[in-house]
Amino acid sequence: MPSTREAAEALALSRGTVGQAYEQLVSEGYLESVRGSGTFVCRQLPERLLHAPAVAGRLAACGPGARLSSFGKRLRGNFDRPGRLPGHISLAHSGPDLHLFPWELWHRCYVRSLRSLSLDALSNGRHVRGYEPLCDEIAGYVARSRGVRCLPGQVIVVNGSQQALDLCARLLLDRGDEVVIENPCYIGASRIFEASGARLRPVPIDAEGIVCGRLGRAARLAYVTPAHQFPTGAALSLRRRLELIAWARRHDAVIIEDDYDSEYRYGGAPMPALQGLADGAEILYCGTFSTVMFPGLRIGYLIVPQPLVAVFERAKRLADRHTPVYHQAALCRFMREGHLERHIRRMRRTYALRRAALVEALQDRFGARASILGEAAGLHAYVRFDDPEVATRAARNKIQLRSAAAYFLGRARSDDYLLGFSTLAERSLREAVKRLAP
Repeated sequence: MPSTREAAEALALSRGTVGQAYEQLVSEGYLESVRGSGTFVCRQLPERLLHAPAVAGRLAACGPGARLSSFGKRLRGNFDRPGRLPGHISLAHSGPDLHLFPWELWHRCYVRSLRSLSLDALSNGRHVRGYEPLCDEIAGYVARSRGVRCLPGQVIVVNGSQQALDLCARLLLDRGDEVVIENPCYIGASRIFEASGARLRPVPIDAEGIVCGRLGRAARLAYVTPAHQFPTGAALSLRRRLELIAWARRHDAVIIEDDYDSEYRYGGAPMPALQGLADGAEILYCGTFSTVMFPGLRIGYLIVPQPLVAVFERAKRLADRHTPVYHQAALCRFMREGHLERHIRRMRRTYALRRAALVEALQDRFGARASILGEAAGLHAYVRFDDPEVATRAARNKIQLRSAAAYFLGRARSDDYLLGFSTLAERSLREAVKRLAP
């Protein structure tokens, strides 16, 4: 290579600029400098060190595949979640309306977090339990909004509530242990408990929530969604809450309280958490930000009794070391500046109007042939139709429905549906019901 002086004269650049270019090429492995001899192009360019040589021949034939466990075989055919069908109005999907999320505010919080985090905060194992400022914010948030009693040190930040349930199953259940679950229930929870080798004890739901007289005596753990039962929408009454706590205390059982969408309640203030009522019973409280913000965030939290913090932290380290710190720091800033609670207030009003439009349309078009079960809460309505042709008309008129049958263990009703309203405008909801009606 020419000297830096010669290259600078030939290219009409300053010698400093050329010198910096040479240093960059040396650092990347394109050039090498030999003292007393000059600068030379490397004999082996760096790209060759990053690519394996091509292997001639055809792709290997696929074998039968690894032998699956009995649980793995069941997953092959019963855990599908259909996507949105083109040209259809989808009442089958519920979740936050991403078009109404304050993306500019979120991006600003994220960029500020990128600039402010120290290298020490990004080291491996520094925040296994969770980014400490975020744990402080979560503890304050659940105390204000849900009446949860905890210290920041009891908060475990997880990759969504699904990981929280997985950690609970791994740490609290042995193969063959009995687990109480609601029937119908959240499939993501029942599958995790099945994977741990637990025996499921389905307990029916009525207008007051889980029927405590059917809990039995042998269960090691009970999984419940008391604020807004999934999928029926029933709220666990105070009488039943006290019964459940007494049952857990009497039989030395643990309760997992999944508070997946309690922020969205349209008939009054959010119900206090079961965890805040418990005295002498072990309750693990689980929540998520995916429902109130956006699903791709994948940040949830688990609030555990103080004696279990250390073992849950170790289990989290084994699972994935820690939840990404940049995302946690951005969420912490988003909460600290008040953006989260302002967003929830705005969306609560929007979703309430959408739910009211759906309910009104059902009453106008179906009358007594459509019953809306459960509380005025959440992002979907649980509807029971007295009309066997609903599914046929939905398919014919391009309305995508979600049957409740998949959420039952055992015998299921064929005329119950989960109608999602949160992602559709009021006009679209009325049009969808119009197409469903006879």
